[in-house]
Amino acid sequence: MDVLSSEDDSVIEVVENRIQIKKLYKEIEHSLKGRERTIIEMRYGLLDGKAKTQREIAKMLGISRSYVSRIEKRALKKLYKQLDYDI
Repeated sequence: MDVLSSEDDSVIEVVENRIQIKKLYKEIEHSLKGRERTIIEMRYGLLDGKAKTQREIAKMLGISRSYVSRIEKRALKKLYKQLDYDI
Protein backbone atom coordinates (compact mmCIF):
# COMPACT_ATOMS: atom_id res chain seq x y z
CA MET A 1 0.00 0.00 0.00
CA ASP A 2 2.89 2.39 0.77
CA VAL A 3 4.28 1.91 -2.72
CA LEU A 4 1.12 3.00 -4.50
CA SER A 5 0.44 6.71 -4.56
CA SER A 6 -2.94 8.03 -3.66
CA GLU A 7 -4.85 10.86 -5.25
CA ASP A 8 -3.91 13.04 -2.26
CA ASP A 9 -0.20 12.46 -2.88
CA SER A 10 -0.56 13.61 -6.48
CA VAL A 11 -2.34 16.80 -5.43
CA ILE A 12 0.35 17.54 -2.86
CA GLU A 13 3.08 17.02 -5.47
CA VAL A 14 1.33 19.33 -7.94
CA VAL A 15 0.99 22.07 -5.31
CA GLU A 16 4.63 21.68 -4.23
CA ASN A 17 5.78 21.86 -7.86
CA ARG A 18 3.79 25.04 -8.44
CA ILE A 19 5.28 26.62 -5.32
CA GLN A 20 8.79 25.71 -6.50
CA ILE A 21 8.12 27.11 -9.97
CA LYS A 22 6.88 30.41 -8.52
CA LYS A 23 9.97 30.57 -6.31
CA LEU A 24 12.20 29.94 -9.34
CA TYR A 25 10.54 32.69 -11.40
CA LYS A 26 10.85 35.11 -8.49
CA GLU A 27 14.55 34.26 -8.11
CA ILE A 28 15.15 34.73 -11.84
CA GLU A 29 13.51 38.16 -11.57
CA HIS A 30 15.54 39.24 -8.52
CA SER A 31 18.90 37.50 -8.96
CA LEU A 32 19.59 37.72 -12.68
CA LYS A 33 20.18 40.92 -14.57
CA GLY A 34 20.48 41.82 -18.23
CA ARG A 35 21.95 39.13 -20.45
CA GLU A 36 21.86 36.47 -17.75
CA ARG A 37 18.09 36.73 -17.45
CA THR A 38 17.59 37.04 -21.20
CA ILE A 39 19.71 33.97 -21.91
CA ILE A 40 18.01 31.82 -19.24
CA GLU A 41 14.56 32.88 -20.45
CA MET A 42 15.39 32.08 -24.08
CA ARG A 43 17.39 28.92 -23.35
CA TYR A 44 14.59 27.30 -21.36
CA GLY A 45 11.63 28.84 -23.21
CA LEU A 46 10.33 30.64 -20.13
CA LEU A 47 8.66 33.42 -22.08
CA ASP A 48 7.21 31.71 -25.14
CA GLY A 49 7.50 27.99 -24.33
CA LYS A 50 10.09 27.48 -27.08
CA ALA A 51 13.59 26.65 -25.84
CA LYS A 52 16.41 27.94 -28.03
CA THR A 53 19.86 26.52 -28.58
CA GLN A 54 22.99 28.35 -27.52
CA ARG A 55 23.78 28.93 -31.20
CA GLU A 56 20.38 30.53 -31.84
CA ILE A 57 20.76 32.79 -28.81
CA ALA A 58 24.30 33.75 -29.80
CA LYS A 59 23.14 34.74 -33.26
CA MET A 60 20.23 36.78 -31.86
CA LEU A 61 22.44 38.62 -29.35
CA GLY A 62 25.44 38.99 -31.64
CA ILE A 63 27.84 37.14 -29.33
CA SER A 64 29.69 33.81 -29.52
CA ARG A 65 28.11 30.50 -28.54
CA SER A 66 30.83 29.94 -25.96
CA TYR A 67 30.03 33.30 -24.35
CA VAL A 68 26.35 32.30 -24.16
CA SER A 69 27.47 29.07 -22.48
CA ARG A 70 29.56 30.93 -19.90
CA ILE A 71 26.75 33.37 -19.11
CA GLU A 72 24.25 30.52 -18.82
CA LYS A 73 26.53 28.58 -16.48
CA ARG A 74 27.11 31.65 -14.28
CA ALA A 75 23.38 32.40 -14.15
CA LEU A 76 22.50 28.81 -13.21
CA LYS A 77 25.09 28.87 -10.42
CA LYS A 78 23.50 32.03 -9.04
CA LEU A 79 20.05 30.44 -9.13
CA TYR A 80 21.26 27.22 -7.47
CA LYS A 81 22.89 29.25 -4.74
CA GLN A 82 19.79 31.41 -4.17
CA LEU A 83 17.52 28.35 -4.10
CA ASP A 84 19.87 26.53 -1.68
CA TYR A 85 20.63 23.64 -4.01
CA ASP A 86 23.99 21.86 -3.92
CA ILE A 87 25.98 21.93 -7.13
